[in-house]
Amino acid sequence: MSVSVDVWSDFVCPFCFLVSTSLKRLEETHDIELTWHAFELRPFGSPPPDAQYRQFIAEKTPAMVAMAKAQYGVDIQQGPFGIDSRWAHRATKWAEQQGAGNGFAKAVLAAYWLQGQDISQIEVLAACAESVGLDASNLQASLAEPLYDEAVEEDIALAQQLRLSGVPASVFAKRYLVVGAQPYEVFADVLQQALDPQQPSN
Repeated sequence: MSVSVDVWSDFVCPFCFLVSTSLKRLEETHDIELTWHAFELRPFGSPPPDAQYRQFIAEKTPAMVAMAKAQYGVDIQQGPFGIDSRWAHRATKWAEQQGAGNGFAKAVLAAYWLQGQDISQIEVLAACAESVGLDASNLQASLAEPLYDEAVEEDIALAQQLRLSGVPASVFAKRYLVVGAQPYEVFADVLQQALDPQQPSN
């Protein structure tokens, strides 16, 4: 029995990338239907981060990189800080329409967090699309269509309705909310609860 897992995330959020590693493992061991939803930590059109915030992030980054290596086994190589993720969210909706939303979202996360690429650039998004078998020859023109921006706004509005104030936020079977970059074992336990609500969790 397949279980739906709806994940609200922003591509420039390190914990959203880390949660993708736990969910990837969950996909390998369980039958889940993973859907990525847009959530912007810095809403579209926000001014660039100021110097004080940039310094704060720079000071916190080494600890985050070390934690990612120790707990998740990944070597972080972050893309440019402060970029606009709206195009990446639009492109995910475009890929989703073609049945490749999950693979594309994971490719974008990897491009930004493992390859240090600028995912606000159309050529980077096109390469991610091609890596999951999509034809990205007209990607820029396609993403200019209003329906993809509208789909992103719908995700953001739904997050507000669900009172999701931060990401990553994962909802199993439309019922069980898991907040944060939890390890695989936590997700596996929640999944079991979704499959058998009468079964007590560990």
